[in-house]
Amino acid sequence: MSDSASDSAVLNPEQKVPALSELFTGFLAISLSGFGGVLPWARRMLVERRGWLSEREFAETLAFCQFLPGANIVNMAIIVGSRFHGAAGALTAFAGLVGVPLLIMLACGALYLHFGEFEMLRGALAGLAAAAAGLIVAMAIKMALPLVQERRVSAILFALAAFAAVGLLRLPLYWVVLVLAPLSMVWCYWRPR
Repeated sequence: MSDSASDSAVLNPEQKVPALSELFTGFLAISLSGFGGVLPWARRMLVERRGWLSEREFAETLAFCQFLPGANIVNMAIIVGSRFHGAAGALTAFAGLVGVPLLIMLACGALYLHFGEFEMLRGALAGLAAAAAGLIVAMAIKMALPLVQERRVSAILFALAAFAAVGLLRLPLYWVVLVLAPLSMVWCYWRPR
């Protein structure tokens, strides 16, 4: 592992360090698996299948990615790649994530220009959207299970407050994060141990 990668994160000694080619193919597999959102596939690949991140590391990295500008999965690829191989890893993971899907989407865009008016195509796209929503709900449940199992009531309450604020009250995510993130950090720092 390069010096820049060792500076970027403290790795668990038992954790497997993927080669650059594994980073590329791993993030390529993520990008080709998901339609309408790949975070559920990213969690499955990074945590369950390859073991590059623990449940906690994935949740913490995703939380950090949500603070950064840009797509969460792109930020995730760059952070994970950088963690293991510095700048080369970040570029490799990014290329695996966006290279082939970019070419596929250019072809799909050209086809949609010609066939986008067909009702059957619109129905298929609506079905894909519903499946993607289901995958996101499943990922949220999987990420919440450790909080429930560890009986981390305060974390669950903050998650429910964020859901209520954004999902039910339709408050802007930016303001909800600006309010709840500092409150949750203060709570975790000052709570009785």
